[in-house]
Amino acid sequence: MPRLSANLSMLFQEYDFLDRFDAAVRAGFESVEYVSPYEYPADEIAARLERAGLEQALFNLPVGDWAAGERGLAVLPDRIDEFRRSVDTAAHYAQALGCRQVNCLAGIGPQDIAPAELETVFVENLRYAAGRLGEACIRLLIEPINDRIDMPGFFLTGTRQALDIIDKVDSDNLFLQYDIYHMQIMEGDIARTIEANLPRIGHIQVAGHPGRHEPDIGEINYPFLFDHLDQIGYLGWVGAEYRPRGRTEEGLGWMSGFGGRAKETSNAG
Repeated sequence: MPRLSANLSMLFQEYDFLDRFDAAVRAGFESVEYVSPYEYPADEIAARLERAGLEQALFNLPVGDWAAGERGLAVLPDRIDEFRRSVDTAAHYAQALGCRQVNCLAGIGPQDIAPAELETVFVENLRYAAGRLGEACIRLLIEPINDRIDMPGFFLTGTRQALDIIDKVDSDNLFLQYDIYHMQIMEGDIARTIEANLPRIGHIQVAGHPGRHEPDIGEINYPFLFDHLDQIGYLGWVGAEYRPRGRTEEGLGWMSGFGGRAKETSNAG
């Protein structure tokens, strides 16, 4: 069974954000991830991690104004200076939290700018970020996301596109974040794609499809895929990034059912 990370932006929403760390460790998770830590002081989050004995697996570079629909800055030609400042912000948080890798969301490009121009901006921004973060011993990841359901207009939508961009950046500090839910929607062929690109994958995320709920129902065969990850030697974290159907603790049976370490949490406060 792969090592599991709880995505605190989606799981344990019954609790305030800073209380989700304790909830995650009670449930048997050994690490956590989330969209953004920047709403809280880094030392406050670090204290929660230390108290819970959790590892910080991942978080994103600043993504802009999420509430206004922004989903990343990296392809936006008029936000390059802001993007570069965001890399410094992410590096500060990563060092404070002991986080070894961060994810860069590409963003939703303006419709009046050609995709080739957006890609040029993306590549140059990634080249800068990979170098800056590499100096701090922090790996940079990019994540393809489906534009059919979750993020219409998102620039980076497929594995091949992401790998081509990684090749153009030409850095040994840029890797792929592979979200099984998103890539099942966009392209399928999950097991073979992961195996073929294993050295280039820095992080994996899971959710059921359809619905983006627990990874125990739907069309994706997660028992097979978890066994497959073990067999091919994947050593990174697998992030549980799904929307629970009810209370988070009530839906964690998939962990023990697949050989995970879910603990009894029915009396959790």
